[in-house]
Amino acid sequence: MEQTAPSIRSPASAARRPDLGWLGIIRLGLVQTALGAIFVLTTSTLNRVMVVELALPAILPGLLVGLHYALQILRPRWGFGADKGQRATPWIIGGMALLAAGGFMAALATALMASNLIEGVALAAAGFVLIGIGAGAAGTSLLVLLAKRVAPERRAPAATMVWLMMIAGFAGTAGIAGHFLDPFSNERMITVAAVLCSVAFMVSMLAVIGVEGAPDATTVRDRPVDEMPFRAALAEIWAEPKARLFSLFIIISMLAYSGQDLILEPFAGIVFGYTPGSSTKLSGIQNSGVLIGMIFVAFIAGPLAKGRFGSLAFWTMAGCVLSATVLLALVIASNIGPAWPLRANIFALGIANGIYAASAIGSMMLLASSGRGEREGTRMGLWGAGQALAMGAGGLIGAGAVDVAKWLSGSPFLAYASVFTGEAVLFLVAAWLAGRIAAVGPNSPPQTALSLAQSQGLGLTQNREQST
Repeated sequence: MEQTAPSIRSPASAARRPDLGWLGIIRLGLVQTALGAIFVLTTSTLNRVMVVELALPAILPGLLVGLHYALQILRPRWGFGADKGQRATPWIIGGMALLAAGGFMAALATALMASNLIEGVALAAAGFVLIGIGAGAAGTSLLVLLAKRVAPERRAPAATMVWLMMIAGFAGTAGIAGHFLDPFSNERMITVAAVLCSVAFMVSMLAVIGVEGAPDATTVRDRPVDEMPFRAALAEIWAEPKARLFSLFIIISMLAYSGQDLILEPFAGIVFGYTPGSSTKLSGIQNSGVLIGMIFVAFIAGPLAKGRFGSLAFWTMAGCVLSATVLLALVIASNIGPAWPLRANIFALGIANGIYAASAIGSMMLLASSGRGEREGTRMGLWGAGQALAMGAGGLIGAGAVDVAKWLSGSPFLAYASVFTGEAVLFLVAAWLAGRIAAVGPNSPPQTALSLAQSQGLGLTQNREQST
């Protein structure tokens, strides 16, 4: 008879590790704040210096940021490492150390480009490799820790809180760094980067130490699962129906979510005649809506949630459907032009996107602990990789699709309308997948962890015992 793998935790061991309170969640949110601070430096400030002060092609910072996104494919491996060692804290601290070092290296490289472009670009590439690896390791392990230690009823508000604290890192760093960068010089930029990266690392290290606690000695584990190599563990997770469907959901929904990033402001300028300043303000309007949508989900699906309307699955589907509806309204706006209330439309799009984002992150945290074995890190890494790659590709695909549609139709209005329609269709497909995920029962891959390990040649000893 085939043996089954044990559940992810025994009740006894679960009882020995109390759920994180709000103070613990806020401390972990500080890691996201620090992560967001370094991101602003590398993706915004250094980007502007390369393009404006150094008069380099915009494709250069674009390729460097793309390198960071490409390295996110390693996220499942970092999550697997956290699973293997039963500790997420070392991966968070190590990842933040690499991220901080990469951010400072990128600033040095930008300054070096002024005198030696080739050496500067080579150093920048090395820096963005560290940024990609560090962000993947720290970000994945942070979500793993939240998934393991936050009670299910708190996951929606916890996801919103952590997201808001990351946005606070974006906003705060932009203002503070911008103040100290003037009057600009390469030496001042390097000094600001050194201080910022050092402070971000120290804050994240102090915030995370002691939050996780020691692993439970009584945690029930299946030894063949512990011995399982990375590829076998990843294959086992892919065999779980919910994990596989959620991976597809993340990729499709994030393509739809990010496809508008590079086209909304040009759309406002071409179709509605907005000035650069006016179109830039649309981003603030949209982000305000995102925050409202996320806060709404935190309340409606938080500790007081009841019934269907308190379900993360329901609001994940609702967020996708609402996003599709508002995108279709932009299709109508393409035909009507300046008479359409564009600002209200963009604000509504932000609210719908915020509902989707908070619900999807909360669902990710909930599903990470729902399969066989303690594989939260590997699952979170798989989904994080899909999210990052889709996020990086979505903007480029959306912008490229506008160019192709404009070339085929000869009409910019029709081009934008067609791309918004495509994004709406992707959101509707994502809503259908979210419904399928909710309908699937507990994860039960066709092959158990033990039998899969044996098929990889890791259960030979037990096979001999069974044969005798």
